[in-house]
Amino acid sequence: MTQRILGDAPEAGLADVDAGARVLHIGRDRPIRISSGHRLMHHDGKCSRPHGHNYEISVRVVGDLTEEGWVVDKGEVTEIVDRWDHRFLLEEGDPLVEAFEASGDGDAVVRFESPPTAEVMSVVLERRLAEELGDNVRDVSVQVSETSELCGGSF
Repeated sequence: MTQRILGDAPEAGLADVDAGARVLHIGRDRPIRISSGHRLMHHDGKCSRPHGHNYEISVRVVGDLTEEGWVVDKGEVTEIVDRWDHRFLLEEGDPLVEAFEASGDGDAVVRFESPPTAEVMSVVLERRLAEELGDNVRDVSVQVSETSELCGGSF
């Protein structure tokens, strides 16, 4: 016996379905992982020293279904997040930016207008994803876990 969706009606094409806003979670149970270095220039503790983390990132995207039947392609989201993988995240004005450039590794730096904390990283990723994903996207939320004890984000 063939199972039908949407009650007794034949299977409808996407054009026949008013799905409303849908939610896509990427990394909820298995986060996107990147390795990046950073430092917090104006911190009074050890975080003012250059160091790195294996970040875990989860993304929640709300939007309308595309003709392909999804809110966004997961590959688009991971491609944007991966731009920070194996890079050094530094605040504008950090002398390390110049040091990387002088050494020929200027492309290894991602510059932030604010200190590159997990909280700031989540805001920057939310904005970048919202700008670069399709017009069907209504809302983007990001969580960035720096360690198992520290997670910044909006959901």
